[in-house]
Amino acid sequence: MNTRSVKLRTGAARESGRTTTDAPSPVAARHDLVPAPRAARVAKEAAICAEAEKQFAKFGFEGTSLEQIAQALSLSRHNLLYYYPNKDALYRTVLDAVLDEWLTRMEGIVAGADPEAALREYIAAKLRYSRERPAGSQVFAREVMAGAPRFRDAIEARVLPALNADVKTFERWARAGLVRKMDFRHLMFTIWASTQAYADQSAQYAILLGKSALQAKDFKAAEGVIAGMVLGSLLLA
Repeated sequence: MNTRSVKLRTGAARESGRTTTDAPSPVAARHDLVPAPRAARVAKEAAICAEAEKQFAKFGFEGTSLEQIAQALSLSRHNLLYYYPNKDALYRTVLDAVLDEWLTRMEGIVAGADPEAALREYIAAKLRYSRERPAGSQVFAREVMAGAPRFRDAIEARVLPALNADVKTFERWARAGLVRKMDFRHLMFTIWASTQAYADQSAQYAILLGKSALQAKDFKAAEGVIAGMVLGSLLLA
């Protein structure tokens, strides 16, 4: 480019009231091409998933229809299908969200250096999950009790590696003389079963305790009993 053409371009930029540095950066341009989901859409998807979780927990996959979910949200079936193309996709989204949170709460054992502290926190976290998101636990339990026909791949791909990592942590603790040697996989199954029961069997437990619903103190009492049994069998005297 010669000197005259540079002067002409600079002059044109001055006349338009801007400089050549006003042009958007390549990074900014790329962001403009890929907008983030609108807040309204995110909120609508969250509302649909929350209602679907309740319906799947109560009626199971086969007993739940998109019409039921849409009606509960004052939506048309067509409007719901705009967000989720079919019932399988919505069901999978719900299960993925449940598993995401569950696996996040499983991370404490691997990161823990002290077995007692790690297990107490893990058991407390599992019971908090049962209290705060019982419908999610119930959806997952229904799927597993049916043989996991729609979620087996996710369990194998995501839960199994997390379980194996926890077992390696227990084995490390055992080699260090911090815990007794035992079948650590079955130990984890026992913890899962006892903590998740306070979501899946909460109605029965409330009836047997003479209450309309389990209360915070019931979960706290369960936490003490479960932790006591687990640590009593695992920790060396």
